[in-house]
Amino acid sequence: MAQQARPVPLDLRIGSSVDSSTAASLATAMESPVKTAHSPKSSGSYHTTHPVYTTDTDNVKADPSDLLVTDASFHPETMTTAKASSLGYPTENTLRDDSITSSSSSDDLEKAMAPMMVPKQIGANELEKSNIEPTVHARGQPVANPSYSSSWRISVPPDDMPKLPVKRERRIWRGLRHNFVTVYQRLFAICLMGNMVAIIILLAKNRASEPWGPDRGDLAVAAATNVLAAFLIRQENVINSLYAICCATPWWFPLRIRRIIAKLYHFGGVHSGCALSATVWFILYTALITKDYVSGSYNQPAVIATTYLLLALFLSICVFAIPKFRFVSHNTFEAIHRFAGWAAVGLFWVLILLVSKAASEVPGSDSLGMTVVQSPAFWILLVITFFTILPWLRLRRVEAFPEVLSNHAVRIHFKYMKIGPILGIRISDNPLKEWHAFASIPAADGQSFSLIVSDAGDWTKKQIMEPARAYWVRGIPITGVLRMAIVFRRIVIVTTGSGIGPVLSMLVSHPMPCRLLWSTPNPEKTYGENIMESVCKADPDAMIINTRASGRPDMVALAYHLYIQSNAEAVFIISNPSLTRKVVYGMESRGIPAYGPIWDS
Repeated sequence: MAQQARPVPLDLRIGSSVDSSTAASLATAMESPVKTAHSPKSSGSYHTTHPVYTTDTDNVKADPSDLLVTDASFHPETMTTAKASSLGYPTENTLRDDSITSSSSSDDLEKAMAPMMVPKQIGANELEKSNIEPTVHARGQPVANPSYSSSWRISVPPDDMPKLPVKRERRIWRGLRHNFVTVYQRLFAICLMGNMVAIIILLAKNRASEPWGPDRGDLAVAAATNVLAAFLIRQENVINSLYAICCATPWWFPLRIRRIIAKLYHFGGVHSGCALSATVWFILYTALITKDYVSGSYNQPAVIATTYLLLALFLSICVFAIPKFRFVSHNTFEAIHRFAGWAAVGLFWVLILLVSKAASEVPGSDSLGMTVVQSPAFWILLVITFFTILPWLRLRRVEAFPEVLSNHAVRIHFKYMKIGPILGIRISDNPLKEWHAFASIPAADGQSFSLIVSDAGDWTKKQIMEPARAYWVRGIPITGVLRMAIVFRRIVIVTTGSGIGPVLSMLVSHPMPCRLLWSTPNPEKTYGENIMESVCKADPDAMIINTRASGRPDMVALAYHLYIQSNAEAVFIISNPSLTRKVVYGMESRGIPAYGPIWDS
């Protein structure tokens, strides 16, 4: 008489542990004859390349050739991977063969795993608690869930790092070159010195004129021209266009040329140089019309008053833009820069109208309207006004979806627009008070993006503790420093803390090989599993250092180690200003191209 197969009362998910009672039940069940199912039509059975236990409760005939276990002394709790494999059962290793792939259904997977009773699978308890359906990955594919197999690893600085080469040039010269005569300072000096030369030439040519000095209108035009240059170099469309042009540099260009082009982000030197030059030109203008007023040749008190008010605004903007004052109170600097700038544009319009009115009152002169439109300063100021208003025409309040990562960081998701990689946006909860720029991270669906805010002050702390559901945005996204990485064949990116935000923005689309060094306290706890997965998806060999466990590493030495190991052409650093300067100097002083945001980039 046929014997009845007994069902196996087990949870057969991946990694299920086998206790003693369950093992005994299994041993009893295994002592019963078990038939290999060959037909998918049999009730409760299925076809497989491995011998299986049937869960069919119908009677089946026992065929001695189909017996899998005949030794009554067999105990599954003593089963090992090697022994299971020798008996023909699927094991953790054989599951990664091409016969079972990540596309297998959960039912097929559960059935194929039924005979595998090797105890102590990694993460079994966690998987049971989370009620997550198991996923089998193809061979070589990283596993995403760290509860049973992490696809990232926390690194420690290696002991066999190459020795840093000797710094080039003499200490005094390299200190001046890399700290005080950077590309930013050179651009600043070129703009300022060029204007000073023009002033000297103009004064020399008009030293015998009456009244003494250059034409006052020419001085006003020169001041307005420099203000326009300072405005344009900070305008979003202009910045994005400059990056687009420079990023078109082909890889076959000599590295020496490409490393110079990659310094584009120092354009702030042009802004500062032109703004200060405009102030110098206006000081000269104010001095000459004051002389004319005192001598009685120019009796226009309204023009004199407006001129001095405008000069006071120019000087306040320049003084509070000095790095020392700017860093002490950034909010004060930002408020003065914005409101004094707006007031200066308004007063410039008043000054042009007053000067044109005075000129039109001279007998034989053109009308006021004709005098205004004939003034070059009018057209220059018209362009300045347009670019001042343009970002605010795009002001809007958008919905935000905060994801608090920890008490140190929050990830804010936005769905109001598509955005490309390596672009930054400005957000604010009070558009007239302060704005904060962050790098965007495009979502995988291409329809949304996010940004990471870490605790770096009162405003950012508030966003973490009390996440807002909407923010103000204005203007258009602006290209960031890391965009210039595209001009190199291979790069190394060094970052710390929340600098991983702009780095991820670049890593999601980088076309060149890239190695990543990320140093931060408790990365998984602080930034969450999704960020960790994104990092390792971009660079499976990313060097992630937990500073809480191993302390702060020598970032210059590690950056050089990865630079040599990957045969890179350049190093990019996204970190706090102090470490950024240190790594850039440490690389550049040894002849290695290095780039990182500066205080005015």
